[in-house]
Amino acid sequence: MSENRIRVVVAKPGLDGHDRGAKVVARALRDAGFEVIYTGLHQTPEQIVETAIQEDADAIGLSVLSGAHLTLFARVLDLLRARGADDIVVFGGGIIPADDITELEGLGVAMVFTPGTTMVSIVDWVRANVGTRAG
Repeated sequence: MSENRIRVVVAKPGLDGHDRGAKVVARALRDAGFEVIYTGLHQTPEQIVETAIQEDADAIGLSVLSGAHLTLFARVLDLLRARGADDIVVFGGGIIPADDITELEGLGVAMVFTPGTTMVSIVDWVRANVGTRAG
């Protein structure tokens, strides 16, 4: 395993039980050469942040379809700041209204992908916007 491979935690926070999209994104990132840790369904923001820190992740990709995106993204960002890990890039996707995307970006979410975004676009964005952390 290369020392400078980008490590991405892909997570499904909250009670949303639909993870097909998250798995497709995780596979696309893995196939593109990133190291991917998929946390599975029903993760709390605390579990996601703990995993990202323990795995020395460069980024966290959140998939939220439940409508709780503002609360869940904000909590993950708050926990990262509290743990001194706010250099971990947070991005995500799901069913998120355009007005909420603007709010999420204001909170510090680096990018929000909406339904129909190609896997190539996501891979290219991660490659261009997530650097490996020295650790």
